[in-house]
Amino acid sequence: MLRNQYKHEEDQYLDMIRDILREGSLEEGRNGYTKSLFGGAMRFSLKNNTIPLLTTKKVAWKTCFRELMWFVRGQTDNKVLQEQKVKIWNVNASREFLDSRGLTHLKENDLGPVYGHQWRHFNAKYTTCHEDYTNKGVDQLGNIIKMLKDPSTRTSRRMVCLHGTHVSWMKWHYHLVTY
Repeated sequence: MLRNQYKHEEDQYLDMIRDILREGSLEEGRNGYTKSLFGGAMRFSLKNNTIPLLTTKKVAWKTCFRELMWFVRGQTDNKVLQEQKVKIWNVNASREFLDSRGLTHLKENDLGPVYGHQWRHFNAKYTTCHEDYTNKGVDQLGNIIKMLKDPSTRTSRRMVCLHGTHVSWMKWHYHLVTY
């Protein structure tokens, strides 16, 4: 169904949920089982400064916004979030968790090169959360914003490449076997 055929934008979300329940496959992941369907898409208008938050759960949108801005700034120090009463990364920033992943070289609350670091400084050598990474690595998000502002590049297929995880760090976060 085309998006303009929906009475409300939320209807496409409900349709996708129905499709997943009817046609989705049960997949086992690191957090248990998930029913999923490959290739679904939804489109939303961002007019009037609206952001679609579609979920069946209560959303702590202020916390989400603070975390998103932390990512956008390329930060990796959990203390910055804690000062704003955001606790979502506390477990992953604990000494126990870092040690369990072999990240003994990181200080407590230093999350390593997580999403925001990858968005703003992709492939920069990571040392600590206190390092100044200005002009180091690739600023993926900055490049996308620049391309969106330029009429000659705003439809480029290269804008879809925003990586939030660096493969070399995945072995620690997901206990991957490396050869």
